[in-house]
Amino acid sequence: MRIKYNRVSTLIQTGARFEADTAKYDLVLLDKVSGTVKFKDRPKAKQLIELVENGRVREIYLEEFSRVGRSTGDCIQTLDWLDKYEVNVVVRNLGIQSRPNGKKNPIWKMISAVMSSLYELELENIKERTQTGRMIYVQKGGILGRPIGSQESDRAFLQKEVSVSILKFLKRGMTIREISKLTNSSTRTVQKVKRIATKYNMLEL
Repeated sequence: MRIKYNRVSTLIQTGARFEADTAKYDLVLLDKVSGTVKFKDRPKAKQLIELVENGRVREIYLEEFSRVGRSTGDCIQTLDWLDKYEVNVVVRNLGIQSRPNGKKNPIWKMISAVMSSLYELELENIKERTQTGRMIYVQKGGILGRPIGSQESDRAFLQKEVSVSILKFLKRGMTIREISKLTNSSTRTVQKVKRIATKYNMLEL
C-alpha cells in the first residue's frame, strides 16, 4: 500500500492545504493533534502502525518531517521503526526518500536528524514568541481570557468542536492530561468539559 500521512495541529484546521497533492494513494490519513503528541499515541497513526506491522505498507508519504513529530527523539524513533519494516518514507517538500528502489539512502539518517532538530527548535521559538507576546499585551493593559461580563451557555460550550472531541475521550476513560495533549487544549478546558458533562450526566455509559 501507498499511504499518505498528514497532520494538522488543531481541530479547527481542515487539512485543505494538503489538497495541492493530487497524487493517488491507497489510503490518506489525517491526524488533528499537536506535533508534540507522540506518534504512537495519535488516533490515525495507530491505524497506520497496525497496517505497517501487518506488512501491508510499502511506502508512506509525508509533506515534511514535522508531520511525524516536533520532538527530535520521537521523530527519529518513528523513522527507525519504519525502516525496520523496510517501509520507504517519502518526504515531499525535500524530494527525499529513505529507501529509493528498495535500497537504504546513505544520507537519510543525517538529513532526518538535522531536519527534526530544526523543527523542534522552531516549535520552541514559537512558544517563546507566543509567551512574549502575551506578556507585552498584558503589560499594555490587555486582559487575557473571555471578556468580562460575557457569557456562554453550557450547551454552546459543549457544541464546540474541541469540546466534542474532549467529551469523546472522557467517555473512553482517558486522563485529563492525556486528553489535553491529544486535543491540543489546556487541562483547564478539559476539566470544564468534564464538570459540565458530569452536571448533565453525559458521562454515564
